[in-house]
Amino acid sequence: MSILILMSVLLMLGVVSVTNVFAQESETAAAASGATPDVQKFGLIAAAIAFGFGAIGAGFAIANVGAAAMGAIGEKPEIASQALIFIALAEGLVVFGFITALMILGKF
Repeated sequence: MSILILMSVLLMLGVVSVTNVFAQESETAAAASGATPDVQKFGLIAAAIAFGFGAIGAGFAIANVGAAAMGAIGEKPEIASQALIFIALAEGLVVFGFITALMILGKF
C-alpha cells in the first residue's frame, strides 16, 4: 500500500514539474488569440467557475430530487415517468453551465 502511495506522489510531482515545459506558448500563437494573457487567464477561470458551479448545483438538485423521486416511486410505481422528468430538469443545470462556459471560451 505504501508503494502505491509513493508511486502516486512521484507521478504527481513528475506531472507538475514538467507542466511548464509543455505549457509554454509561442509568440505568434499568443498574438493570434487577440487577448492578453491576463485577460485570457480570467476568462478561463470564469469558464471553470461557470461549469463547476453548474455541476455542483446539479449534483445537489439531483441528490434531493432523486431521493424524493425514488421514495415516491416506492410508494406509487406508476409515477416513475413523471419522477424521471423532474430529474432531467435538474440535470439541465449542467447543460446551462456547460453552454455558458463554451460562450465564455468562445470570446478567446
